[in-house]
Amino acid sequence: MHLKRIIVAIIILPLLYLFIMRLPAIYFFCLILSVSTIGLWEFYSMYGLKGAWRFFGLCLGLLLLITFYTVREQFLVILIMTILSVFVLRLLGKREPTSSLDDIGKLVIPLFYIPVLLNFQLLLREAGPEWIIFLYGTVWASDSLAFYIGKTFGKRRLFKEVSPNKTVAGAVGSLSGGIIATYIFSLFLIPMAPGRVITTGIIIGLSAVIGDLIESMFKRDAGVKDSSNIIPGHGGILDKIDGSLFTGPLLWLVMRI
Repeated sequence: MHLKRIIVAIIILPLLYLFIMRLPAIYFFCLILSVSTIGLWEFYSMYGLKGAWRFFGLCLGLLLLITFYTVREQFLVILIMTILSVFVLRLLGKREPTSSLDDIGKLVIPLFYIPVLLNFQLLLREAGPEWIIFLYGTVWASDSLAFYIGKTFGKRRLFKEVSPNKTVAGAVGSLSGGIIATYIFSLFLIPMAPGRVITTGIIIGLSAVIGDLIESMFKRDAGVKDSSNIIPGHGGILDKIDGSLFTGPLLWLVMRI
């Protein structure tokens, strides 16, 4: 299993670097479109959303990202119309009102969880491709240190109802990983003052843990272990971007401040 994970990483990481740092911005946008669509497919599959409902949700996800990228000033209007269209689809698609809130929630919540949050990565990419490298590099470092410290020293469970394997020691490792990685990147990628390094590292480490726990919450609710098995040895797309989904908006706010 570990060998498979390493082989996949060796193949994927150079491609990601190419899309982020070397190719024009439109290629990164297409990558985000693909990631969002696969992530939505995984989420809808976890909750058994099929047929026209799934297709409609995937189309809405594409619409939200394309609108944000091309006519940003109209994004809020399109977002509101998207929600209204889901209400109308539920009203006309099923005459039985039972479980209507559940049906609408299963379609709408993933749209906010995936494409809307991914829009912040488009904003980061516009500020400079180095911000995307910074985002994923620091989140990866937080996750890695959380795993190894939690596995070595973890005894007290952090949130056993949601993720039995997460420990308090692992959360401390995530915070440490965020700070260490932020410091390293500040030396050669994005210069930061010492106080900003610590603040940014803590925000990244904390949001990476919360993002992981939120995806675990959804998976346990849906009764699945991984969002899918599309990436050999790694699980699904959502399993790989859960931390960055929540860290992206916060990093964008830190960048703006």
